[in-house]
Amino acid sequence: MGQLKAALVITVGILTISDAVSQGKRHDASGDNIQRLVLHQMKDARVHAREVVPDERGQIADRMIEWADRQGVDLILTTGGTGLAPRDVTPEATRDVIDREAPGLAELMRIESAKHNIHAVLSRGVAGARGQVLIVNLPGSPRGVEEMLQIVLPVLPHAIDILKGKQADHAPPSHDHEPQDDSHGHGHRHE
Repeated sequence: MGQLKAALVITVGILTISDAVSQGKRHDASGDNIQRLVLHQMKDARVHAREVVPDERGQIADRMIEWADRQGVDLILTTGGTGLAPRDVTPEATRDVIDREAPGLAELMRIESAKHNIHAVLSRGVAGARGQVLIVNLPGSPRGVEEMLQIVLPVLPHAIDILKGKQADHAPPSHDHEPQDDSHGHGHRHE
């Protein structure tokens, strides 16, 4: 009998950034939406940590560092603080802690979400990696967080595999052709 391969569990941290939620003035509906979507749509995902912090750059960065460096989460999803308001500092806090940005994730979320709500283009959310941990900023509204997260959820497990070195071959498919000299329209190779 062959052995079954152990499933890779993706541990997730959900960080809500909101002055109002941190003060108990509003319910964390966006964090609830993230947790529901992650648990229902990401195979083998487990929410390891979930917290609320105010819109304070240092506190946001400290929590992401704690989760990434000391608690070993695989994925940090933030909600809130990605707009143009003066206290919206989540993108700056995220850039403070990531090693490398993954702009395609944020660009895709904005482009696809803007097809339904043009205000999505005002989101300044970023995505990137701190070591082997993927961090993705989502907007603060429950509807916005749901729309944008559903756009990128299918690619997140693959991104995490790449970061952890579990996906060795992530290069685009080869086309098996060599440069050609088309100056005469014949496509002969230079030898």
